[in-house]
Parts: sequence; structure tokens; C-alpha cells
Amino acid sequence: MTFESTLPFGAPDLMRVSDFQRYLDELVLTERSEGVPGFTASLSPSLMMDLQRVEQSGQQADVLVVIAASLRHGHSLAVHLQSGEKVLPLTVFPAQQLAHCPVPLEELLGGRLSDLRVMHVEPAVLRPPGDPQAALVGDRHLYHPLPQLTWDMALRGARDELLPEIAGQAAYRISPGTDLRNLGLSGTLLAAVQRLQRQSINLRDLAEWPGFDRVRAARLLNALYLQAGLIVSRTHPAATGGR
Repeated sequence: MTFESTLPFGAPDLMRVSDFQRYLDELVLTERSEGVPGFTASLSPSLMMDLQRVEQSGQQADVLVVIAASLRHGHSLAVHLQSGEKVLPLTVFPAQQLAHCPVPLEELLGGRLSDLRVMHVEPAVLRPPGDPQAALVGDRHLYHPLPQLTWDMALRGARDELLPEIAGQAAYRISPGTDLRNLGLSGTLLAAVQRLQRQSINLRDLAEWPGFDRVRAARLLNALYLQAGLIVSRTHPAATGGR
């Protein structure tokens, strides 16, 4: 059984966490028992294995991990997030580079992104604008640019370490042609992006740049990765601390 979003078409009321948790508890003997807690068994096997590896490594599959998996596999996902006492459904459409959320983007990004917690992940019920199943397309003003959403979530969300796919001994550089102009970069963040467009560097050295520490460096690299704008090299001399 697939749980349909409580806000599929932009209704103003959000489901309470307690009510949603009761629904999830009913799945213990059905779908959830066949997969990973928090992930419906109707997810594709490859996507489920990807998320399961994160859980088995002892890390929490936070919203950034789930969105990264959605982008890698090209699967549209509905991610139910705990936001205070309410459940916020976020639907990610990687092919269209869109996300649907029942609150305005400014309100979502203006909140405490670090407080959002993944409660449940399932295949998307909603469809993107222009889909033939018009009855499942939400209000257009509730579809937001995915690049802006992932950028802000990476920089200000709960995750303060590298995503598993780019962690480890590596050197990083921004891919040529990556367009970051719509993200409003300024200050030390802009300066770091400009340097990363010219040179490869490891996490340790990036953390020593002006305005950075290890956490902010990891957040920036995660943000660039989710923009499909990061080259990760395991063999570059900088990966091992060389110059």
C-alpha cells in the first residue's frame, strides 16, 4: 500500500506527526518489514539497496541522503519530513529538476532546515507539470526549483559531514560549465567557488580557507555534488595531501 500525501494538491493543513506515526506503525507487519525502516518496500530494489547501505554503515538516511539517491537513480520520491509537530511532504522530481512542497519555497527555506527529519520515503504519487495524468499534478505555484532547494538544504540542513558517495580520500573540483549564477553566491562562499573552478583540493585544505572550517567545507562539497557540479578524483595528488 502506498500512502498518499496528506497535501497532494497544496491543501493548507499538514498532518500531525502522531497521526502519521500511527499509520507507519500499521506497516510494521507489511511493507516496512520487507525493507528498511522508514522506506516502503515499493521502492526500486537498487534504490532500496543504496539507502540500506547507508543505514548499515551506522549513518542516518537524512533528507540530503534521500535526495542524493533520488538524483542518482532518477526516481521521483515522496519524502515525508517531520517539521515540529507536523508532517511536511516533499516530492522530488529529478528528471524535471523540480520539487513539490505544500508551503511556499520562501517559507520552507526561511525555516530551520536543520530540524527536518525523515519519517518515511516512498515512490511519488504526485506528477510533475505537463504529465499526462493531469489529475495527479499539483498546483503549479507549489513546484519549486530543485537546485535552489538542494543548495540551501546542503548548506543549512542537519547534515554536517560529506555524503557517502563523495567521502573518503579524494580531491574535489567544480566541473567546467557548472552554472551556479542563480544561487546568489557572495562573500567567502563565492570566493571558494571561484577557486574550486580553477584547482582541485581535498577536504582538509578546503577547511583552512578563509571563512571555512571542516563542517562548512563538507556542506559546500555536498551542495556542489547535488548540483551535479563536482568532480571527485581518488587519484589526484591533492587527494593524498600532495600539491
